[in-house]
Amino acid sequence: MAVFTQSIPTDSIWPSLSLAAWQDTYSTVHRWTQIVGKIRLALAPKLNHWWQSTLYVTPRGLTTSVIPYGTQAFKLALISSIINYRLKLARA
Repeated sequence: MAVFTQSIPTDSIWPSLSLAAWQDTYSTVHRWTQIVGKIRLALAPKLNHWWQSTLYVTPRGLTTSVIPYGTQAFKLALISSIINYRLKLARA
C-alpha cells in the first residue's frame, strides 16, 4: 500500500480571488438569498432547526422546494449565469 506524503501547494490548484474583485457579485447573491430565505421562512410550514428555509444547489444556481401559498404552491430559483442573476418563480 503506497502512502503519498507530497503535498501540492494550494496556489497551484486554486487561483487567488480577492474579495474586491467580486464584491458586487457577492453582495447581489447575498441579498437575493436573504430575500428568498425570508419568503420561505414566512410561508413554509415550520420544521425543527429551520430546515424549511434551506436553499438547494443546482447546476444553474440555487432553488427551493415547493412552498405552499394558500391553495396553490410555487418554487423559487436564483438562476446564475456569467452575465447576470435572476429570480425565477414557478407555480408547482
